[in-house]
Amino acid sequence: MHEAGPVLVFDSGIGGLSVLKAIRERLPEHSFIYVADDAAFPYGDWEEAALRDHIVALMGDLIAEHRPAAVVIACNTASTLVLPPLRARHALPFVGTVPAIKPAAERTASGVVAVLATPGTMKRDYTRELIRKFASDCHVRLVGAPDLARYAETLMRGAPIDREAVRAQIAPCFVELDGKRTDIVVLACTHYPFLADVMTELAPWPVTWLDPAPAIACRLATVLDGKPPGRSEGSFAVFTSGAPPSPALERLLDAHGVPSLGLE
Repeated sequence: MHEAGPVLVFDSGIGGLSVLKAIRERLPEHSFIYVADDAAFPYGDWEEAALRDHIVALMGDLIAEHRPAAVVIACNTASTLVLPPLRARHALPFVGTVPAIKPAAERTASGVVAVLATPGTMKRDYTRELIRKFASDCHVRLVGAPDLARYAETLMRGAPIDREAVRAQIAPCFVELDGKRTDIVVLACTHYPFLADVMTELAPWPVTWLDPAPAIACRLATVLDGKPPGRSEGSFAVFTSGAPPSPALERLLDAHGVPSLGLE
């Protein structure tokens, strides 16, 4: 079995902190390295092949340096592209992030569900296959929001955001169909939970915003299967750009137990 070490949590930016929070609550004894690939953010602007090659190469360097016990890809876009090549190259567990379509279909009362995602995740065949497999009895509205991840990053860094622009991007989620309304919105981007309070205020009616983070934490616990934390050099965050975090972001990182080391 792979040597015990920290858990590496990887995202294009800082949205994956929503996943890290759930993981730390589930596995408080472990240490964590949070890697924000902010030099390449946003991933939605990349061509698929180039993005796949970039993440696979970067992950190889990170695994060689930090020797993690497991890797969590806390990003829907990256997970749909890189899990097969990463698993083929590295003999350690990888836990991905997929839209929470199955639990949404199980929990909806109205049968009307929206999937709020980046345009890249929305158009993936993988997402549509999840709908075919688990939500064929539901009306599922796929909503591609090109800017919400950026707005979440802006908010998390302590800067103001355009609330009306957020309202416009979530508006297509709210569907009325034969007297039934959307009652669950799947948050298919790890950045989006950080906008949940704003989106709740702007929503035309109450919905459940379904965050996949608890399920990811549960899956990681299963993968580690009681494995002891092993060696620890403490938990910290790394930004691939090397740019120093704003004071607001530094406070957020500290609150999540991963103070920034900048670029190593």
